[in-house]
Amino acid sequence: MSLDGKILNQARELHTKKKLEHERSLHTRRETVYAQIPRLREIDQALRNTVRDMIQVTLEQVENPEARLEALGTENQALQLESRRVLCEHGYPGDYLDDAPLCIVCKDLGTTDTRICDCLHSIYRTLQVKELSSLLNLSEENFDAFSLNFYDDRTINPDFGTTARENMELNYDICQKYATYFGAKSGNLFLIGDPGLGKTFLSSCIAKVVSENGHSVVYDTAQNLFARFEAEKFGRSGDPEAAQAEINRYLNCDLLILDDLGTEMTTSFVVSTLYTLINTRLLHKKPTIMNSNYSLEALASKYSPQIMSRLEGEYQKITFYGRDIRKLKKEG
Repeated sequence: MSLDGKILNQARELHTKKKLEHERSLHTRRETVYAQIPRLREIDQALRNTVRDMIQVTLEQVENPEARLEALGTENQALQLESRRVLCEHGYPGDYLDDAPLCIVCKDLGTTDTRICDCLHSIYRTLQVKELSSLLNLSEENFDAFSLNFYDDRTINPDFGTTARENMELNYDICQKYATYFGAKSGNLFLIGDPGLGKTFLSSCIAKVVSENGHSVVYDTAQNLFARFEAEKFGRSGDPEAAQAEINRYLNCDLLILDDLGTEMTTSFVVSTLYTLINTRLLHKKPTIMNSNYSLEALASKYSPQIMSRLEGEYQKITFYGRDIRKLKKEG
């Protein structure tokens, strides 16, 4: 599982901010209590002195260090007990001034050995869903909200031998299982059909589930993606490092969802970029979902045979047909 570098950096910044806020809160709490109960400041200073002395005894060659360490340990324990007793006598919990980290697993470092701690990963997941929500309506576009009522259940499509509703039941089932069991071996989906039939909706459903499960998900339209690649290629972004970071997001995220393929102006640069994108993600076994309002035949007139070979051979084609749901909602 790879993480989106852009969002991970944001998560680290927020994690650090929370840590600093926690430290400031503890400092304020201590100063307030010290002002009310001066003896506690003296106890805390004495506790620090015992720790300092223990370190000094350990590092220096002193006579009978075991006895000295035992005496310091006894003194430290007595001071801790006094601190808790005084706090309780004044109506505070005994651990009110303890310097406890927010996360007991990583001690607020955000990592354990070489692994990202769950506390940081939780922030990452929240930010990723927020990022996707700025592009997709995740609050409403989810599998539970999907309705088959807008799809005709009486007219059989002669090309497929099923009604639009039967076809959508199958499409829904494929997309739900894809999201639930998503992983590096999930493969690629190619959602094809006229506008307003639910391609983006189901893509949004998948994005929500996959991102909430901790995978990195990047959603964008074909026009935006090619514009970003072009800005990076020809140095138009103004910030080369940021532009390259954006390109890396498209290439390396766990799941890329590319919407409205075919609506962009087709140029040699676009064709080359699309081939690089598809081929790179295939080589690194990074699943991709592409949505298009165009048929494979129409796309073949836009793109190279190499691209079409990969789209037809490496992507599971999911066809959408029926009446435009947006129009049906407006009529109804």
